[in-house]
Amino acid sequence: MIESALTDLVGSSAAVITTLCWLPQAVKIIRDKDASAISSSAYGALAFGVALWLVYGLMIGAVPVIAANAVTLLLVLAILGLKFRLQRSLKPASA
Repeated sequence: MIESALTDLVGSSAAVITTLCWLPQAVKIIRDKDASAISSSAYGALAFGVALWLVYGLMIGAVPVIAANAVTLLLVLAILGLKFRLQRSLKPASA
């Protein structure tokens, strides 16, 4: 029983930390209005991988996997969206 509780605690802690680690990046991009250092291909690959983890969680019915990856996917996609929006706003208008 204690071993199971410890396992759940470790898993939940890992999920919270790895999910929320994207929040400071999103806040920095919003605050600085600069996402030029963000790699679109790396974040795109990350988003795809996290989406696969989400599908996996849905397939096995693991609520912690589903929740952590759903929130992570939203944050990573938000960062990518901010990058593309900021890139577009920096391009000079065509005459």
